[in-house]
Amino acid sequence: MTGYTGIKDASELRELIDHPSPAVRRKQLDCLDAHARAWISRSPFCLLATADAEGRCDVSPRGDAAGFTHVLDDGALAIPDRPGNRRLDSFRNVLDNPHAGLLFMIPGVQETLRVNGRARLIKDAPFTDAMAVRGRRPVLALLLDVEEVYFHCAKAFKRSGLWDVSGWPDRRELPTFGSILKDQLRLDQPAAALDEHISATDARERY
Repeated sequence: MTGYTGIKDASELRELIDHPSPAVRRKQLDCLDAHARAWISRSPFCLLATADAEGRCDVSPRGDAAGFTHVLDDGALAIPDRPGNRRLDSFRNVLDNPHAGLLFMIPGVQETLRVNGRARLIKDAPFTDAMAVRGRRPVLALLLDVEEVYFHCAKAFKRSGLWDVSGWPDRRELPTFGSILKDQLRLDQPAAALDEHISATDARERY
């Protein structure tokens, strides 16, 4: 590609964007304070960012009822593994590179909470029973030893209007998941049949 000018180093980057204010620097903590713990207890959804040994990144959604993330103490939290696509992208990355980041969101709230640290995979921990849903204990949990904690301002949500229902697109304007899979995997089944199968599988394997 041509027609653009690349940024070569941090000093050149700072020539374009000024340093953050002292308050922005100070808001980064090294542990979970009362505000962070309260936020996590009310969050039903977060994004998990990981990278493999060569630095190739991946971001994966994690969600359940509010409070599904267990704060063990001010320096650690754990997220239960629920049934999914079984690709194990995030988990395989953690085995190669423990550095991970979490972005906690609360529906309708425009600020977010960012938590970074070192992750590890655990099983049969003392708190696993507390993570059970409908009598089913998670096989694995991701434990994050917290290194950085900070709240992120609402600018991105305000600009995007993410929680503004009046701006949401009509879902019928987009292809269904079954239609997407039919085209990408070159399947013979009708898209409607694939959508029905996906819906039934999601309901059966939710936990």
